[in-house]
Order: sequence, then structure tokens, then C-alpha cells
Amino acid sequence: MSELILSLKDIKKAYQMGEEKFLALKGVSFNLYQGEMVALMGPSGSGKSTLMNILGILDNPTEGDYLLRGENVSKLDEFDRAEIRNAYIGFVFQSFHLLPRLNLLENVEVPLTYAGYAPKVRRDRAFDMLEKVGLVDKWRNLPSQISGGQKQRVAVARALAMNPALLLADEPTGNLDTQTGDEIMGLFHVLNDEGVTVLIVTHEPEIAEQTKRSIRLRDGLLESDQKHEQRRPHVASQVSTHYIGSSQ
Repeated sequence: MSELILSLKDIKKAYQMGEEKFLALKGVSFNLYQGEMVALMGPSGSGKSTLMNILGILDNPTEGDYLLRGENVSKLDEFDRAEIRNAYIGFVFQSFHLLPRLNLLENVEVPLTYAGYAPKVRRDRAFDMLEKVGLVDKWRNLPSQISGGQKQRVAVARALAMNPALLLADEPTGNLDTQTGDEIMGLFHVLNDEGVTVLIVTHEPEIAEQTKRSIRLRDGLLESDQKHEQRRPHVASQVSTHYIGSSQ
């Protein structure tokens, strides 16, 4: 069996709203294994965003245990959360979150800089990741000088820089047209084929269909957790030959 990457055990999250307590998550449990590609879905108010923040170690649950690579990260303070997050989780956001005054290479270097890597190590690793996503020839460009799809590819390169246990993508195609979104999904497929564990938070059924498993929340509870046949985007084979660079 593949390595267990994370395990959620009866995760609950409560928020105080005036005199009322609102329970956003009411006891969610599931496991995620090395090499899986999973969609996390749910309507507005389902608890999807709250769970994503917990999975990304941006917030702690009120109750329950979150084990990441065997370590219980449920009750960490903010400093320890930041360290674990930088070491184990790569983020890809809908709006890219690239730093506008840094070139593409420098943007990819950011997590390596926070982790204290030497300049040459940072630079070499960032070049490798830009090569992996097919943008090494544009390393000098600023984010304003490239397209939306290219920005998302840089965001993927940055997310991979620390060789994370989990690539967490929050609506990664939400700001892209259909063809460009398919190209980004094709890139995720290539990475997943190489062994990268990918969890995509999405409200789009057509994106979920491209994963191997869908976890659906409703009203703070796990409504379903199903493996299914994966539908790859039409551009996947083209992306594969274009994007594969040095291995992680």
C-alpha cells in the first residue's frame, strides 16, 4: 500500500459569532495516500474552505486530530504551523499570488529563501522547477509580462520548490479560460504521474472528473468519498512532452 500522507480524524471547527457558536465542520475523517489525485468539493457553506485552511495548516481544528506524515499538527502554534507548512505543503491559488516586483525565478525561490537555503541551491532548484513547467526561457520576466496560464505554471513551480508531501490547489483553473485550464490540469496529471500527491479544491464537476477520487462535503459533514474513473483533458499528452523537466 502507498504511504499515508495525511489522516483526518473527527475534525471539527467551531466559530464564535456573537453569542452563538457556529460549527463549520462537524466531524470529518478521511485519509490521503502518496500519489493520489483528489478533488475536494462542496456547495457554498459546506465547510470546504474551512477544511482547506486546516489541510493547509493555515488554521487549527477545534477538535480532532490532523496527522501529516505521521505528525499531529492539530494544535501547533503559528510559528510551528508556518515551518511545517513550508516543509510539507505546496500551494497553488486561483489568483496566483505571485510577487509583482520579482522576476519568475525569484518568485519560485521564495519558499526556499524562507527555508534558509543557500543562494546557489535556491537558484538551481528554481531553474529546475521552471524547466519542469516549461518556462525556464522566461525566467527574467516579471509576472506582468506573462499570460494567466503562464502565471499559474509559475505558481505550480513555486509550489513544487520544496518537494512537498502534498500539492494543495485551490480553484487553480478558476481565473483561466477552458483551454488554458485544461493545460494546467494536464500539468497536474504529469506531476501526479511522477508521484506528486495532488488535492484540488474545486466547485467544477468537470475538474473533479479529471481526478481519481472525489470527496464531497455538505453542511460540515463528509457526504461522500468515492474513487472513480479519471477523465484526462484532451491536451494531456501534449502537455506531458512539453513539461517534463528534471525530476524532483
